[in-house]
Amino acid sequence: MKILGKLFGSPAMVKLLRLFIFNPEHTFTNKEAATRAKITPDTLRLELSIMKQMGFIKKKVAYRQTTTGKGKKKTVKKKKVLAWALDEKFPYIESLQSFLVNATPVKNKDIPKRLSVAGAIKLIVISGVLIQNPDSRVDLLIVGNGIKKSQLETAIKSIESEIGRELRYAVFETQEFKYRMGIYDRLIRDVFDYEHEVVLDKIGIAENPTN
Repeated sequence: MKILGKLFGSPAMVKLLRLFIFNPEHTFTNKEAATRAKITPDTLRLELSIMKQMGFIKKKVAYRQTTTGKGKKKTVKKKKVLAWALDEKFPYIESLQSFLVNATPVKNKDIPKRLSVAGAIKLIVISGVLIQNPDSRVDLLIVGNGIKKSQLETAIKSIESEIGRELRYAVFETQEFKYRMGIYDRLIRDVFDYEHEVVLDKIGIAENPTN
């Protein structure tokens, strides 16, 4: 991320480039973009201004659901908002996308350390977008004991902000994971039967999951 930050002006710019490039069908309000990229509103406004000037993004009318009231008085309405979207006329989208796919900002070997704040993690298997295989059902398989969901979500959102994509992940307690392996659970099979990488294994069975 440091090298890319120098190349593109700042780490914040890199995060936003990834956000729009890898989510071309989505729109983002200022608040949504700042939250997803984990940058301050002031920094966001500066970077968005630059991106708009170079024709990378454009303003677009979007709709968001809003909920008011509680219980029987609860109502859901659609609210019109102004948001940002990738400008499909930007001439270097494919080249930039290819570059950002290969310039991985998160090193696989660092993932265990980043997720360790969530508890006693025993197994981490990465797949999907983390190994440039977007067709996989799961990007992260996490197994451990006493995992704190809120801290795990915070750690994962931090990773998401750097790669520009939401991660699909599955979390299991160790005993549940072993049980699911024993009954040839479909999700577990889909992870291990296809391209994947084990970045942490304290269970000793990850490389031979069906035996």
